[in-house]
Amino acid sequence: MDLPDAEALCEELARKLRAGVTESTGLVGIRTGGAWLAERLHRELKLSTPMGALDISFYRDDFDAAGLHHQVKPSQIPFDVNGRHIVVIDDVLYTGRTVRAAMNELFDYGRPGKIELAALVDRGERQLPIAAQYVGATLSVPAGRLLRLARDERGKFFLRLSDAKPAA
Repeated sequence: MDLPDAEALCEELARKLRAGVTESTGLVGIRTGGAWLAERLHRELKLSTPMGALDISFYRDDFDAAGLHHQVKPSQIPFDVNGRHIVVIDDVLYTGRTVRAAMNELFDYGRPGKIELAALVDRGERQLPIAAQYVGATLSVPAGRLLRLARDERGKFFLRLSDAKPAA
């Protein structure tokens, strides 16, 4: 399967976001790929509000089965979320469960005025009623495969397909 150029998708996502964000919009990336993407978009969009990052490990609905991820880092939101327009950034939107967990974590910081979602790739197959307002591309991914954002030693983005782990 040929995968699209992640750098081009990032540029497309930045173009779409320019029309919907303001100086006070808060970008919050979901670790890991979404945080990488949020860093890049924050620079591209030249937003004055500092960027935030969420680690959703404790909010996952499969926490009992999957256990604690070995690289848990605390969430960091260096701005007041109350009443603010926030765009949650994810690399690949799939079932919607990661985004649900991110919103749970975000509400621990306050009550945003508005939350929108941006994803580099929407692969469909939602299990929850979650939709992205900003998408770089929509892509069908074969069953049993995971699509992930990766970056090389220079920080250049690329997409990688891997086999999904069997359920525990």
